[in-house]
Amino acid sequence: MSTHSYRNGGSASRPGATKFENYSNTSSKYSPSSSLKSKLHHSTAAASSLRRGSRDYSTISGRVRVAVRLRPQNSEEMIADADFADCVELQPELKRLKLQKNNWDSDTYEFDEVLTEHASQKRVYEVVAKPVVESVLDGYNGTVMAYGQTGAGKTYTLGRLGEDDAAGRGIMLRAMEDILAEVSPENDLISVSYFQLYMETIQDLLNPSNDNIAIVEDPKSGDVSSPGATLVEIRDHKSFMELLQLGEAHRFAANTKLNTESSRSHAILMVHVKRSVKGKDSSVSTENGNRTPISKTLKPPVIRRSKLVIVDLAGSERIDKSGSEGHTLEEAKSINLSLSALGKCINALAENSAHVPVRDSKLTRLLRDSFGGTARTSLVITIGPSPRHRGETSSTILFGQRAMKVENMVKLKEEFDYKSLSRRLEIQLDKLTAEHERQQKAFDDEIERITLEGQKHIAGVEQNYTDALEKQKLKCQKDYVESLKKLEKQSAVKQEKYGQQKVNDGISDNIIDQKLKSQPPVLPSSSEVAELMQKLKNEILLRNTAETEVDNLNKQLIQLKNMEAARNSEILKLGKRLEDEECEKAKLEEEIKMLQSQLLQISFEADQSRRNLDKRLSGQATSSLDSLIPQAKHQQLREPGDGDKASVVKLFEQVGLHKILSLLQSDEADVRIHAVKVVANLAAEESNQEKIVQAGGLTSLLELLRSSNDETIHRVAAGAIANLAMNETNQELIMAQGGISLLSLKATKTEDPQTLRMVAGAIANLCGNDKLQVKLRAEGGIRALVEMVRCRHPDVLAQVARGMANFAKCESRASTQGTKTGRSVLIEDGALPWIVQNANNDASPIRRHIELALCHLAQHEVNARDMIHVGALWELVRISRDCSREDIRVLAQRTLKSTSGFQAELTRLRVDYG
Repeated sequence: MSTHSYRNGGSASRPGATKFENYSNTSSKYSPSSSLKSKLHHSTAAASSLRRGSRDYSTISGRVRVAVRLRPQNSEEMIADADFADCVELQPELKRLKLQKNNWDSDTYEFDEVLTEHASQKRVYEVVAKPVVESVLDGYNGTVMAYGQTGAGKTYTLGRLGEDDAAGRGIMLRAMEDILAEVSPENDLISVSYFQLYMETIQDLLNPSNDNIAIVEDPKSGDVSSPGATLVEIRDHKSFMELLQLGEAHRFAANTKLNTESSRSHAILMVHVKRSVKGKDSSVSTENGNRTPISKTLKPPVIRRSKLVIVDLAGSERIDKSGSEGHTLEEAKSINLSLSALGKCINALAENSAHVPVRDSKLTRLLRDSFGGTARTSLVITIGPSPRHRGETSSTILFGQRAMKVENMVKLKEEFDYKSLSRRLEIQLDKLTAEHERQQKAFDDEIERITLEGQKHIAGVEQNYTDALEKQKLKCQKDYVESLKKLEKQSAVKQEKYGQQKVNDGISDNIIDQKLKSQPPVLPSSSEVAELMQKLKNEILLRNTAETEVDNLNKQLIQLKNMEAARNSEILKLGKRLEDEECEKAKLEEEIKMLQSQLLQISFEADQSRRNLDKRLSGQATSSLDSLIPQAKHQQLREPGDGDKASVVKLFEQVGLHKILSLLQSDEADVRIHAVKVVANLAAEESNQEKIVQAGGLTSLLELLRSSNDETIHRVAAGAIANLAMNETNQELIMAQGGISLLSLKATKTEDPQTLRMVAGAIANLCGNDKLQVKLRAEGGIRALVEMVRCRHPDVLAQVARGMANFAKCESRASTQGTKTGRSVLIEDGALPWIVQNANNDASPIRRHIELALCHLAQHEVNARDMIHVGALWELVRISRDCSREDIRVLAQRTLKSTSGFQAELTRLRVDYG
């Protein structure tokens, strides 16, 4: 990460100037043919048609677009190059760059865009990345990448957050702003993964414990992905800003001569965009040509999946210029190897070679789609003006020229969302089933009600008819009885009358009886009969009306049964459709299982290859995950009863320091381990050290070192104490609480190199405090340093040598001030023989600290005799002549001249030391 800031300025590009036509620019080193120009024109037309909503599944030819950006001179270059002219001359209006070969000759190159040192971050984004972002929103994959020398401004161009000045925002933030402005939160999905490629190992920047992510290639489509990386859904710009801050905190960086914060890893940001295609008719026609609401849901929705990859490459560097050594040197070698592999792939693609060595590096595998693949790619190469770095600038420019010859076949990523369709059909079927059940229940209730009403009405009619007949019968019987009584009375009257006539007229009784018998019986009157007939007709009419109502009810019942049959038929059809969808879903699941099986096989083969590679490289030294430097951050904590893990930043903000420290006394070993790792990483930041000590964190760490039996806890706790021991106030607290005794005891009991390295680092920090010299020796600190040399691990020896150099320096100051008169404690505790044996050690950190220790010991006259006895004098003579560091060499020369014992011995041996 560069420490300088660019001067914002220059004119903003006019609207519409950053369209796809910019891809047709050429260079003097590379002149596209007319066929390529036509292909580029076709690419522009196709992209425009996509913005109008038309679908095009064909591939489109698109050349890699390259822009060059010149950073301004930094403060060091302004002084060192004041008498020299810049090696670069820009002609932005001609999109041309001149590189000075000497005072009278130069090479000329043309690029798609040439950006001066005054170009604003907004203009850089619009000419480099905005066309790619627009392509991603249209459904194409896109890549934006920065390449250049260490300190040339790659991370500033891509990842600048602009917290203090919004105009300084880099491409990552501006690209996400445009994407979030175009997508719909209800229908679209934006997710982000952020990881780094460090020493040929892919490490998750959002979850540091995930430090060995595998690369997976789809055997059918050839797409390359890293499914093991953490994928975070993004809803707003604030959450994306927090995500970038978290990732940058975990990225490896180091201080070199070329850059105070040089990125030691390739950072890769992947933005996955899933968009639903609007404005397309998804309905289908029925047999009669009508479109139904049900048929509209049977066609799956169309979605577009695209991916934006932003790559911040680590800077290429020369070892002699960057001053890398030790572990930083190994990092530089790994970076240069991966960039060399990328350059070979681009050369092969530019020359249309039959073989492209993409498998030579994990970086080339990850960028397989960006160069020679289906992504639309923009490359920005960053250079500096200094003539001292002309070779690196020339190499960067040639890299960009070769990249301009690479041609990709951009392809639209569009597919059907069968899962969404299946979910919609299931929901619709559930609704229809529930609606049918409600209608069936209402239908059954209505039939039952109508049946009960009909039965009740028929029963009432029959009862009325029976009652009317009974009444009529009783009335007829009564009338009949009354008629008989009347006839009897009349008969009696007539008998009386005829009897008297018989007496009078002499008619015999026999004749009267015959007459009476021959008379007809008296019948009811016609009005009574007519009344009975009318009542009978009325009852018949009522019965016919009741039978008609029953017939109507039967017809309604038949209609309801027909409707039920139609609904059952429709449900059967929907069931058949659901079965078809289930079959399709089963096929897709089977295919997914096959892909998962292939993925497992590939992962197994990758793990086997990695183990074989680890066996071959077992002799090489590797850095520990619990290093003292703040770059190694296993910052996860597991809450009791909860398996979720959070980053250190979120834990610190949401959980709180007191809660984290309380977990150091948890009964669960895993919780204690995660908690002490979080405290150790927080202690690596100077701003957190005072808070940790005030909250009792130092006391808790010392207690863990005293009471725990877990080696991991010992190692991490010692590392946290070493971080806190970098502060002078904390050093006195550590000594006051018995910290040096605990560290010394731990140094004698453990054999683990990493734990010893942490313990030695903590004691080495304490050795640099003048006030603690006596107590440090009394509690066994110096003896612990001497005992730790039994571990021959170079990292442990480097910390031991640093501690002895710090202690010797404090003794030298004390002897100069007259507060110390006796021999050195280091000599009394037996450290001098080891110091002399390792004074010319092959490891630079060990040698440098031991040379300093010898020089400081030699400044006290009382130590001269012991040093001459063990051969330290000859090492001082060698240091005064051959030491690579001038300050140590001068110190050795001054010491040899100022110490009378050394002068006498050198004179006796006739050795020229002057």
